[in-house]
Amino acid sequence: MKIYSKAGLNDYSMSLTYDDISLVPVEISKAKSRSVADTSTEFLGLNLGLPILSSPMDTVTGIEMANALNELGCLGILNRFDSSVEKLLNNEAGSDGVKSVSIGLNTPDDIISKLLEKVSIICIDTANANNLEVLKKTEHIKNNFDAYVIVGNTANGKTLKQLVDAGADAVRVGIGGGSVCTTSVQTGIGIGQVSSLLDVYFAREEGKLNIKIIADGGIKNPGDVAKALALGADTVMLGRLLAGTREAPGEVIKYNDQLWKKYRGSASFGVKMKNEFIEGEETMVPYKGHVRNVINAISDGVRSAMSYMNKLTIEELRQTESFAVLSNSSYLERLPKK
Repeated sequence: MKIYSKAGLNDYSMSLTYDDISLVPVEISKAKSRSVADTSTEFLGLNLGLPILSSPMDTVTGIEMANALNELGCLGILNRFDSSVEKLLNNEAGSDGVKSVSIGLNTPDDIISKLLEKVSIICIDTANANNLEVLKKTEHIKNNFDAYVIVGNTANGKTLKQLVDAGADAVRVGIGGGSVCTTSVQTGIGIGQVSSLLDVYFAREEGKLNIKIIADGGIKNPGDVAKALALGADTVMLGRLLAGTREAPGEVIKYNDQLWKKYRGSASFGVKMKNEFIEGEETMVPYKGHVRNVINAISDGVRSAMSYMNKLTIEELRQTESFAVLSNSSYLERLPKK
């Protein structure tokens, strides 16, 4: 079996996603147990206990979710579609835990100014970061306000220097990989998350660019989080894994003797509420209880991966250089059998 480095995976002949690869332990681990692994990291002026961000979707991150994630050492990015931003501006956030909020390209300066009295990070929430209007908005915010700026999304590193030159502090990487995103189907655009991350990672390293990489999309389980970090991501953004929790916006629905909550893409009809081109779907996800349970499971999975790989810090995990490419049979063999 060939063991691939990051560079080897980046040169692979086909686009790869998380299910196509596996981490390969090649060292004797010094970790007595997963509890010694340190998952803390710095991100845009914040000290996170776990490098997890929530997606700014209206069925994922409202005030309650943002506050809960802050208490758990993660970062919630408040969505811009429901009343959450208004509640933040009206001092109805309930705590000082909200540190990041999403805006649109048309959000006026007076609103941005008021938001920055409450938060330190602005996320320009668009589907395509490779857009002149996104660059203009980023540059405007950086020139007129004291704020960290997240932009997104991109699927490769070809325009990364332009995003950095405009002032972007972090970029969301991934187009078409979200579970309720139909961009690839509707437009033919988007590659596997592994290949997207590596392309951006090497563009950053080769250009010596100062920007954080957010792996956004395609995360189905804690193992995928570990893979994203091992590929060089600074943080990992979650949507579906956090949807359906008690803290996610929306009511719990009982159907066929099971509890559910709604989950939908930011470009779905339910968000837009008008007849225009749609790049997102709506679905129901099983109710999962408190978000703390989800975050604890991710933390345990990442710490276990770190102990297997002899990586005792997140920075060491990001330096991983041993991956396998899986055949379809190899992938299926590893799945739990019912």
